Amino acid sequence: MANKVPHPYSIEVSPLPKPEGHFQWAIRRSGKLIERSDRPHRSEAKAFESAMEAVERAMKPGADGGRR
Repeated sequence: MANKVPHPYSIEVSPLPKPEGHFQWAIRRSGKLIERSDRPHRSEAKAFESAMEAVERAMKPGADGGRR
């Protein structure tokens, strides 16, 4: 993926068994799960894009995910 995930976050995109051909994502900060997708995404790229948006929200001041 072209977008670099900011440290200390990581994104894991994985295929879903149902619906077949769809993907989910999980975001970790320093290895600890902080958020996961609540709906299936039609492609791996769409799932990654959605996860990057969630990371950006988590990094904003005052966001629960932005605490260190």
